[in-house]
Amino acid sequence: MDNRAARRRAAAAAKRTKDRSGRTPAASHGAAGGHTGGSEQPAAGQSEVIEKEALVVSHVFDSGSGGEPYSATVRLTGRRVGINRLPGPQDTFVQEDRVDGIVPGSGPVSVTSWVYGLEPGDWSVSAELLRPGHEAGRGRSVAEPIPPATWSWPRWTIAGGSRGPVRTRWALVLPLARMPGVIPGSFTVLGALGIVVALVVQSLILSRGNVPGNDSLIVSLIALVSGLLGAKLWYAVLHPGPWRTALLGGWAVDGFLVVASVVAVILLLASGQSIGRYLDATAPGIFFGVAIGRLGCFFTGCCAGRCTNSRWGVWSFDRDRRIGARRVPTQLLEAATGLLIGVLTTLLVLSDVPGVEGAVFVAAVAAYFLVRQGLLRLRVNDATTCGGGVVPSPSTPEADRQARRHVASVDRRDEGAFRRTCATACDLGSDGPVIGPGSERASPGRPRLVAAALRAR
Repeated sequence: MDNRAARRRAAAAAKRTKDRSGRTPAASHGAAGGHTGGSEQPAAGQSEVIEKEALVVSHVFDSGSGGEPYSATVRLTGRRVGINRLPGPQDTFVQEDRVDGIVPGSGPVSVTSWVYGLEPGDWSVSAELLRPGHEAGRGRSVAEPIPPATWSWPRWTIAGGSRGPVRTRWALVLPLARMPGVIPGSFTVLGALGIVVALVVQSLILSRGNVPGNDSLIVSLIALVSGLLGAKLWYAVLHPGPWRTALLGGWAVDGFLVVASVVAVILLLASGQSIGRYLDATAPGIFFGVAIGRLGCFFTGCCAGRCTNSRWGVWSFDRDRRIGARRVPTQLLEAATGLLIGVLTTLLVLSDVPGVEGAVFVAAVAAYFLVRQGLLRLRVNDATTCGGGVVPSPSTPEADRQARRHVASVDRRDEGAFRRTCATACDLGSDGPVIGPGSERASPGRPRLVAAALRAR
């Protein structure tokens, strides 16, 4: 299960803000992906400039009909409203987000953009869509305006709405912003509810068989905690990278089932309880919990399926909550699988069918893993359509100049501050583009620039 990437982006942005606030006042505005026009110079007597707030906006366009999957670019233009002077660099931004793998015939597609490092207040934001099929001059597509997205929960549909001012908010609470088809926090709430349901169902079944409830509950709680740790470690193994990124990442249900089962068996052997009876009584609750938890995945976008133009597709977001489109409903299919297995195992356990104790649990887990392997092939990954989220546009000469100013603005005698600044300069090209007037030509990325700065030091 993928965790919320949006929270990681907001936390990373806030951390960069804190690290830079006392060291790089001249370049702090350029560090947020999407801000344009250079850095704001601090006023007389002002010792620091801090990236205070951010905004999130969603726009919608039709995927078209016929043809192969294609890529498109959404260009955002923002201007702060309510200022009684000529707009400065800090009062505007331009951001381009490229979306890959759009499937024609899949209906409306929503693109949610996150813009950091903005002055607090209301902003007027407009969006244009650039996609192949309308070539005009120098190989560029004609820009067509696209409206903000509005969502209808009763009809489960997305449509274009009216344009109005967008208010910024603190970057750390940006994941709580309203987005089409997303219920913030639903994964945590429904995941916790699934755990409670699993424990209650297990307790009721064990009490029916006159099995001591206190000892079994202790085993279940220890196995539960161990399973959660196993799910986190399993996810980290499947997604190698920095350990902090792995800890903030998702959860692998495979790791939970394997580790929790092994720990439970060890504890049952040590306490002298019946292993088979305990496992059979646990099976229904586990898969009822899977059914409930996967609904939380669906409402937050994790474990999303590939984009499709099939009539059986369901509109939902991807794992980064950036691209909304008609998708294979892998979360709902897995929830239905868990519900079906939970009902069947409940009937088998309550009917006291003669057989080997523990066989119900083994058969249920085997059936679930078999179905799950098929569903994993239908999920989004880095190589499939609509799966990579929004890909920032190439870096630009203006952004390169901002990165150089950012590196040059720090006292190089401060090792920690200098390295943080180099990382921030690199982020100018990875978290989002900085597009200035006349900066259409792409330039190389900044990792080499930062490496050169470190060597020069």
